[in-house]
Amino acid sequence: MPLWVKFMLKKKSSYVVAVVGATGVVGKEMIEILEERNFPVSELVPLASERSAGERVTFRDKSWVVKKLSKDSFQGVDIALFSAGAERSLEFAPSAVTSGAVVIDNSSAFRMAPGVPLVVPEINAHAVVGHAGIIANPNCSTIGMVMALKPIHDAVKIKRIVVTTFQSVSGTGKEAIDELAGQTVALLNFRDIETKVYPHQIAFNCLPHIDAFLENGYTKEEMKMVNETRKILEDESIGVTATTVRVPVFRCHSEAVNIETERKISANEVRAILSSAPGVLVYDDPKKNLYPLAIDTTGKDDVYVGRIREDESIPNGINLWVVSDNLRKGAALNAVQIAELLIQ
Repeated sequence: MPLWVKFMLKKKSSYVVAVVGATGVVGKEMIEILEERNFPVSELVPLASERSAGERVTFRDKSWVVKKLSKDSFQGVDIALFSAGAERSLEFAPSAVTSGAVVIDNSSAFRMAPGVPLVVPEINAHAVVGHAGIIANPNCSTIGMVMALKPIHDAVKIKRIVVTTFQSVSGTGKEAIDELAGQTVALLNFRDIETKVYPHQIAFNCLPHIDAFLENGYTKEEMKMVNETRKILEDESIGVTATTVRVPVFRCHSEAVNIETERKISANEVRAILSSAPGVLVYDDPKKNLYPLAIDTTGKDDVYVGRIREDESIPNGINLWVVSDNLRKGAALNAVQIAELLIQ
């Protein structure tokens, strides 16, 4: 009997769902999306650190008390949505699995672990059945990019990807949102700024630095995109290089993506392919100044793609501009969609 059979959810009319990190920006979004999509929740178990325990969250017009996260928090829980950082996932996710819950983890803790599926439901839903209690949610920038690239890869096989990201501060969390807002107000009023979250001023600035630097000169965020893309697309032969940049935008990540394909494909063929791809919206009419913008994709579920054009420097190249809401499809929505796969 395969190991994963032990962890299949018993079919029920409703489920006990825990949200770890319930008071964070992604945790709050998870709770909202569970309600929006009418996920069959019989009981919500909001969990957070001791600092946030006792706060309340609203779900289906009911106020739920946030409880302190502990290894005993998961008794009776069917599905545990984790969004509290890799350290807490490593510490508490195994306890959730031992208690009988299936963990859907939004951190980097398990993404590249052997035997842990890394899932984007529109792309590799089949990988869910291979889980042994933990399913990983990919990096927010990786999700947006692979949503746009998988249909192209299926058509003409992608050989190489060069991506530069322009990532909003909400990817860091509430403290970063507050820092950008506070610095902006201070600078506009000719006051000194405070820098706590980022190593440099983020207001009116761009930082080519997301997560820690590694020995190879790349950051962890950049190498996440390299390794996760290959795992999700199930193709280790794809060359991937990334530069990730934090920009003074509150919400939504943008990406300039250049690909080289094995066979020639035109920009119009790419538009046609992506127009029928689930979860992707082609928004591409430069003559009318129509292209994806962070302010337009905020709160939207789709990944927006525009500026589709052929790379004239190589025989088989395509450029794309990809924008998606990092808190929704890049995190909370993708996690809830994975939970929907589980209960099917």
